[in-house]
Amino acid sequence: METIRAYLERKHAELRLLNGSLRNPLDLAPPCSVDDVVKSKFQITAALRAEHELHEWKATETAWSHTADPASGPFEFSYDYQRADLTVRGPSFYALDGGCTSTAIYTASGMAAISAVLLASARIVAKGDILVLPGSYGETLELIRSFIPHLRIEALKLPLGDALARVSSPRILLLDSCSVAGAIEAVLRRDGSGLDLLIFDTTCFAGRSGRIRRVLRWARWHGIPLVLVRSHNKLDSLGAEYGRLGSAVFVHGHERSPRAGDIEWTRLASETRNAVRLLGGAALPAHFPPFAGSAAYWALTKRRVAAILRNGRSSARYFAAEIPALSAQLRFTHSLYVTLRGQRALDEAAARQAAEDMSCELRREGFPIRHAGSFGFDFAATEWFHDAMTDQYSVRVAVPDLPTEVWGDLTAAITRWWRGHQPAGGDVSVDSPAEGASISRPPGNIPVAASRGRGAPTPEG
Repeated sequence: METIRAYLERKHAELRLLNGSLRNPLDLAPPCSVDDVVKSKFQITAALRAEHELHEWKATETAWSHTADPASGPFEFSYDYQRADLTVRGPSFYALDGGCTSTAIYTASGMAAISAVLLASARIVAKGDILVLPGSYGETLELIRSFIPHLRIEALKLPLGDALARVSSPRILLLDSCSVAGAIEAVLRRDGSGLDLLIFDTTCFAGRSGRIRRVLRWARWHGIPLVLVRSHNKLDSLGAEYGRLGSAVFVHGHERSPRAGDIEWTRLASETRNAVRLLGGAALPAHFPPFAGSAAYWALTKRRVAAILRNGRSSARYFAAEIPALSAQLRFTHSLYVTLRGQRALDEAAARQAAEDMSCELRREGFPIRHAGSFGFDFAATEWFHDAMTDQYSVRVAVPDLPTEVWGDLTAAITRWWRGHQPAGGDVSVDSPAEGASISRPPGNIPVAASRGRGAPTPEG
């Protein structure tokens, strides 16, 4: 359990790291509340972006000035025409095992990265199957159905059985960090030698997560070509949404020896780079976080992600005990968010309105919660959520990096609000209780005593 005092000291260290990246640091007092942390963090990152533009005024889309030396903290850039041939030198957002090398292609978002990879695969294979796990990211599935006609989606179910076995057509496995709990572990227990390519969306795992290392070892053991795709705007910018940035990292050094008739996946990196150029999806230098890469950055990132995971697991247990029939999905692999359903089926508009209403009402009570469409913040974020596999809508509650006591109070408040705003009477129109609903009492580490006067924010003006 992290006390409010320890939390504020940790947040002060995060603010010092961000502020230290400015040429002219802001005069900031130590934070006294969660609201202080949030406001200071977004103010500093806005100042960093503004300072970058003022200092790098010679570095435009075209390399017209021979004296320009574009950089963002530890990241250095070179190009003739930025959209077409941007080259980035700087620290990796991953910790790859020894013996591996990699090629990183940076893009304007995580979706730009996976879009480029999937479109580029059409230059390698004429037709193939792409295997997807339960809970895979809805927009990725929408992308494949809408714009990737050469790949046929094969939705896997647990247990996997022989779902990964070799067949006559090429097989690509999409391993998604937002899949349901147990899905990735189920894959890692199977023989993957029948797969032709592994695309691993790591967005919901910390860059140095043990899960990423286990997938790397599994792919190496079975000799599967591997691409890591990621949005860096979630867990890689200390919760400040520094810039819209994604990447596709092609891992080399563990592919099996080619056999007659094997697909030439070694071309995928160059074809992806070409797709990024033609689609205009290259990254912007100003969106690379200048505070990334240092030992202090990694230590603080590790601690804040650990706090989010602890909070996520505790709230999942609480919701399972208190509102099992109103919990849509509590057990995601990442533990970064949960989803809540209504007694009556929700559509997108109803789910969006419920997220807005709940956030506004609880924020007026002094809780650190907002209606925002991402995750990994220092405040709870609510938004509508669409399950692309079941075509059902729910409300996503993204778990924040908050002190244990404050998050415990907010978890109880969310439960009270959600239960109190369902239609009176009638049957609950759900198929079955959420996974984990057999828990009969709230976990002991979820305090419900009021704590908003001791470090939580006041309502916004």
